[in-house]
Order: sequence, then C-alpha cells, then structure tokens
Amino acid sequence: MTEPDLDARRSAPATLKNRGPIGDLLLPLLPRAGTVLEIASGTGEHVVHFARRAPHLLFQPSDPSPAARASIAAWTAAEGLANVRAPLALDAAGEDWPVGKVDAVVCINMIHISPWEATVGLMRGAGARLPADGILFTYGAYVRDGVETAPSNVAFDADLRRQDPRFGLRHLAEVAVEAAKHGLALARVEEMPANNLSLVFRKVATVSPRGVPVP
Repeated sequence: MTEPDLDARRSAPATLKNRGPIGDLLLPLLPRAGTVLEIASGTGEHVVHFARRAPHLLFQPSDPSPAARASIAAWTAAEGLANVRAPLALDAAGEDWPVGKVDAVVCINMIHISPWEATVGLMRGAGARLPADGILFTYGAYVRDGVETAPSNVAFDADLRRQDPRFGLRHLAEVAVEAAKHGLALARVEEMPANNLSLVFRKVATVSPRGVPVP
C-alpha cells in the first residue's frame, strides 16, 4: 500500500475553530460502538479530531474530491489513528453509495455549499443505512421561519449564490421535510458559534407510502 503524502494535508481555519464545539455536542450522541460515516469530509480535520476523542468508534470519511481524500489520508497517517478508515470516493447526490449499513452519519458544512440534489441524496442515503434510532448529524448555516437571519449569513448566502446559483443557505423546514421522506425525524436543533446550527435527525422505524415517518 502506498504511504500517504503528508504534504497533501490541507487546513481550513473554520474547522480549527468549530471542531471543538461540534465534537462537544456530537460525541455524546454517538453509539458506544460501531461505524460513523462522515459525508463530505473535506480536509479531514474534523474526522481526525473526532476519532482522537472517540477511540472506541470506527470512522469512515468520504469525499468526492481526490485532493480532499488525499488530505484526509495524510491527516490520518500523521495522527497515527487506527480507527479511521481510508476515505471513500462518495458523492452525496449519487444513487449508489459505496458503503453498507452504518451506526451514525455526520455531515458538516455541505448542505449550503452544494446543489439541493446533494441534500436529497444525503437524506436518502442516511435513511437507507441507519438503524432505528440512529442519528444523522448536520452542521452549518440555515434559514429559519420566524427567526431573523443574521446579516453575516445574508451576506454569506449572497456570496454562495454568486459562486454557483445552485448553492445557498437552505430553509431548515425544507430540509426537515426532505429528511422525513426517508424516515429521519428532526429531533434537536442547537445554536452554535458564528450563527450556525447543529441538527440532529433520528431514524424512525418505518416510513409510510406518503413519505411520512411512522413511529
């Protein structure tokens, strides 16, 4: 097996700031054992941070970008982590994810920096692979009905749409409706630093023909 190139490591300043608060909320929600799939792992700095703090869990990172996967592998090697698998080439919007059943799914800062089809795919893929009561954890900026959007998030949304009109902050209610179609019920919304939110979805037992979760 070829050794990862440590020079391939990338770093995102925002990750260094938010990985601690995210981990503080996320890690107590994860199962005592099993596999945690991360979608859109990016630089890999989140997954190695979580894996250091939760050595009892196996983490499966993924990203559609070859450069991102090289960075993930390099960070994993540099940290000497045995509980992080090699990153998968996985596009959230794809119909066929190259992974089977998992015990939890994590997706950080993808929903607003991707086409809506990626959110649909995330919910479909997570709903098909999680066990009953398993969690999908997402983090990022959202728009909420009845809550004024912070000026910084308004500017962020405009910048994203200039980059790609398919990008932009999603309405939390619309994300929750899409999740429910795939048996994922929004169980918790947590305020996070820098006007971000963490959403915790839980897999319910079944889904009706109309896409409504059935306890």
